[in-house]
Amino acid sequence: MAMATVVLLGTFDTKLDELLFLREQILATPGVSVTVIDAGRHNVQHDAITISQADLVAQHGDGGHTQPTDLARGQLIAFMAGCATRAVAALHGAGAVHGMVSAGGSGATALATPAMRAALPIGCPKLMVSTVASGDTAPYVGETDLTMMYSVVDVAGLNGVLRDILSNAAAAIAATALGYAARCRQKAQAAAAAAAAAAAAATGQKRKQQRVGITMFGVTTPGADAIRRHLTARYGVETLVFHATGAGGRAMERLVREGALDAVADLTTTELCDHVAGGVMSAGPDRLSAAAEAGIPCLVSLGATDMANFGPRATVPERYGGRRLHEHNAAVTLMRTSRDEARRVGDMVCEKLRRARDPRMVQVWIPRGGVSMISTPGGPFEDKEADAALFEAVGQGLAGSGVEVVQDQRDVNDAGFALDMAEALAKLMGLHTEDVK
Repeated sequence: MAMATVVLLGTFDTKLDELLFLREQILATPGVSVTVIDAGRHNVQHDAITISQADLVAQHGDGGHTQPTDLARGQLIAFMAGCATRAVAALHGAGAVHGMVSAGGSGATALATPAMRAALPIGCPKLMVSTVASGDTAPYVGETDLTMMYSVVDVAGLNGVLRDILSNAAAAIAATALGYAARCRQKAQAAAAAAAAAAAAATGQKRKQQRVGITMFGVTTPGADAIRRHLTARYGVETLVFHATGAGGRAMERLVREGALDAVADLTTTELCDHVAGGVMSAGPDRLSAAAEAGIPCLVSLGATDMANFGPRATVPERYGGRRLHEHNAAVTLMRTSRDEARRVGDMVCEKLRRARDPRMVQVWIPRGGVSMISTPGGPFEDKEADAALFEAVGQGLAGSGVEVVQDQRDVNDAGFALDMAEALAKLMGLHTEDVK
């Protein structure tokens, strides 16, 4: 009896032998079944294929208006990726997916990875064996836990090297799918037990453990660590810390939307600076949206909004030649945000938070003593005018919004500032020390 099901997605009109070999290797692990989805240009008849290309297009396409054989390569990849995403999402919704794997070149990677990212939640195993996995994988991985394995040789004919790579991939996805399936069963059993206990006793049951997302950067680590330690030790909260490098912010926003976080301590909003100034760690235009829109408790601060991020010093754009730079390390160069950029960041904070579903659940804490460890008095990024523009934009922009703005004279890494933020968040969450058993 199968205990876990792996979805194998691929273009069987071009990779039939390689994908069938991968399927056989997955099935070699006891307790694992495979659902095979063909997303190629041409329909392939084979007993191993669970959802044929024809069925995929008919059931998850656009009602027959588009035929894969009529499309250019780029259009085909986008269309089939959409079909595959809807098919996998339906399977996952029915509890019939515990992992997903694919293999191929750049085209297959561009087709399969969007389906993995969009259809499966973080925590569900996703593995892409790809010829492009040794390069820049950010466009394929995004903010998810998608794993990429370099194929070493092209996925074009079975040989000794490719058999070894695909066998490793099969063993990896089979094992992680079994682990994920076991966790799903445990969570379902725990939820059923909790529901039964709540029904049996209207009072006295232990509050479920709350999950809080915290954002941090190297220059806000002391503050983030203090918040994390306090919430964990005093209230038994499970904390998830996100490194605000672009992908980190997007990951937190995604987990909020998936219902995996109960509250957010968004101490470090530096990714907004990269979005405004064209840095390399932007989380995109939707950063700072999810928690406010979800209506969950959300404390926002301005950690590391004194900087935009670039790579080695030589990679800083020429237009910023006269700006104040700070070498964080050999691979990261920080640029001090200007007064105008700081104001635009403040405006962006207000634009997002004014849309809050419940403004009473949102607070903005302004650390007037310094937004990072290098912008405090005497630090290399001290700039009172830029900070004043930021603070003024936030204060004025949120006036009358219902969002509380807390003006604090301490810096973002001050232990007292962090403690007070943590306590304010706990109050919004309705936490009490007696909830911790």
